[in-house]
Amino acid sequence: MHETSSISSSSASASASASQPAWSNPNSGPGSSSLQAQEIHDTSNDSEFLTQPYSTLDEPVRETIMRDVRSVTTKLKVVLMPLQKSNPLEYMYQTVSISDESSDGTITQGEDQKKVLSTLRDWDLWGPLIVCLGLSIILSIRAPSSQTSAVFAAVFMSMWIGSVVVTVNAKLLGGTISFFQSVCVLGYCVFPFCLSALVILLLSNTPLGKVWLDVVWVAIGFVWATRASTVFIAQFIQKERRFLAVFPVFFYYTLLGWLVLLF
Repeated sequence: MHETSSISSSSASASASASQPAWSNPNSGPGSSSLQAQEIHDTSNDSEFLTQPYSTLDEPVRETIMRDVRSVTTKLKVVLMPLQKSNPLEYMYQTVSISDESSDGTITQGEDQKKVLSTLRDWDLWGPLIVCLGLSIILSIRAPSSQTSAVFAAVFMSMWIGSVVVTVNAKLLGGTISFFQSVCVLGYCVFPFCLSALVILLLSNTPLGKVWLDVVWVAIGFVWATRASTVFIAQFIQKERRFLAVFPVFFYYTLLGWLVLLF
């Protein structure tokens, strides 16, 4: 009688464990725990880990933090290096042009373009927050001591309010991009301005700390940021409204460039 109940309980336990998904049953078989943990937490491939399913229930805090760091790093690479390795003269996601559009005005995408756009669609706000804080801190260091707090607040608020205004404008024009996707992309694309402000700060007390050189550094950051953001946002706007959606982006980055030069 005891043997029968033991066999029944073993069968029920086996069927219950078989019905559980693999990621929630790490002890389902001998030696499977380490293998499944390796499959769940293997994020060594930067181009694939963003789209792979994973469980964060049992992973260490360090792994969670490093996954977010790798996600931010991947998006910054997309913004800073939008070039194909095989042909450095062509952009990975090309300029909006008639040849890239179908008859209904939508833009056809190659494989490289799809990879880049899928990476940017996976939005987060950690990266834009870090970029915003970085730019605000750099410009507040350059400002007079009596204006440090005011400069930090002005840059911080200008970046977030500007990105919200540009996003709302795109949504009112019928854009299919989500609110947080647009804010995320606009925030990441401010990173070239961080590099421009950092270069200006480092060269401020050297013979290269000239005003006209500061304008050059800011112009490079402006072109880079505008290029990366407008191409992405234009993917989600109808052809006849695309200019109205993209044009405010120029004003947004012009404001940030002026702040970099001003402070």
